[in-house]
Amino acid sequence: KMDRSSRWVHLLKLLSRSSPLAHPDFEPSNECLQFISDVCKVLVVGAGGLGCELLKDLGLMGFTQLHVIDMDTIDLSNLNRQFLFRSQDIGKPKAEVAAEFINKRIQGCCVTPHYCKIQDLGPEFYSQFHIIVCGLDSIVARRWMNGMTLSLLRYDEEGQLDQTSIIPIIDGGTEGFKGNARVILPGMSSCIECTLSLYPPQVTYPLCTIASKPRLPEHCIEYVKLLLWPKEKPFNDSSLDGDNPDHIKWVYEKSQQRANEYGIQGVTYRLTQGVVKHIIPAVASTNAVIAAACATEVFKMATSCSTPLQNYMIFNDTDGVYSYTFEAEKQEDCPACSMRPVETTFHEDATLQELYDYLCENEKFKMKAPTLTTVVEDKNKSLYIPTLEALEIATKPNLKKKLRDLGVTNGHEVVVADSTTPKTVTLTIKYEYNME
Repeated sequence: KMDRSSRWVHLLKLLSRSSPLAHPDFEPSNECLQFISDVCKVLVVGAGGLGCELLKDLGLMGFTQLHVIDMDTIDLSNLNRQFLFRSQDIGKPKAEVAAEFINKRIQGCCVTPHYCKIQDLGPEFYSQFHIIVCGLDSIVARRWMNGMTLSLLRYDEEGQLDQTSIIPIIDGGTEGFKGNARVILPGMSSCIECTLSLYPPQVTYPLCTIASKPRLPEHCIEYVKLLLWPKEKPFNDSSLDGDNPDHIKWVYEKSQQRANEYGIQGVTYRLTQGVVKHIIPAVASTNAVIAAACATEVFKMATSCSTPLQNYMIFNDTDGVYSYTFEAEKQEDCPACSMRPVETTFHEDATLQELYDYLCENEKFKMKAPTLTTVVEDKNKSLYIPTLEALEIATKPNLKKKLRDLGVTNGHEVVVADSTTPKTVTLTIKYEYNME
């Protein structure tokens, strides 16, 4: 058994002597190693392709207080790149298997698993960490984590940010041979919402093409998913579950039948699973590169031995190897981190439906199912609540009504809640009046 100085001699070369690349606050000392080994708590969000690499990298860089959260179970298709899993682990929770593997393999490392959704855990859980590193494949989950860290910020009486309340986010993402890594200092640098327009829109297919003139294998799969499943209602009228092998098999077989009718080649089980779950093919080498970049930023952030990334790096090895770093700018009117109501302008006869559609379609918001409330004559008023069936039925007629008829006057504030963030967004509604 090696002592700490022998085991981490390569880290001590970085931490025990000064460097022109170090952060101005860096003080060379063996205590930096003691901090990352004994004190620093890091949360890894996601135990998939990036998450497996991150846990391995962080464990081998001396971090021993690691937590990992993931809601998924292991599938056969994961085994080609998520190297902490084996065939006997299929069906087991990713977080638990990944934690057990690292704990056995890396001496002294303690990974605590959380098999649940990120939304199942509250502020008291997330506030315990020094750094959060994300290896997610969902924009909604990224936005939610972004909102959570922003909600943990504290401000003094003069409105100045208490920097001790900042929990940095190191975010990584991959898409085939492309990837990115970024450093987010909530309340100080650009957040996920500031750069929401950088995320590519989800691929969709025209319904008319899917129904009458399919040309691609994806069209056949979407036909079964969107039209045939609701019509035939297999499996006791249950909704389509992308993680249920029986459901995927049924969609695959029906998609093959439709493809044969139109002479279309290329419908496979794996493609079916990818279309149903919106999976983008993953490349192990890209995961390794982006995870290494993220783990390096965690190390730099924890020790100050080098200046952190400022603040966005993109990587592409589709044709050669290319990387580029730039500073994403903080948006002054960001609905998440600006800490002030977002002014939104509509024509004077705008309906609640127009406001709802705006929140779902506008690049700044991209919400999923926003809940809208306001205050009229000092009383709370629910404008539209789509998330609860009884309230949705009761408030749906409001969608056709004009905002002004619902008590939303010029300069009125509307509070919006959505699954994309744990925080609410406040809109200030302004009207453009027709002077003719």
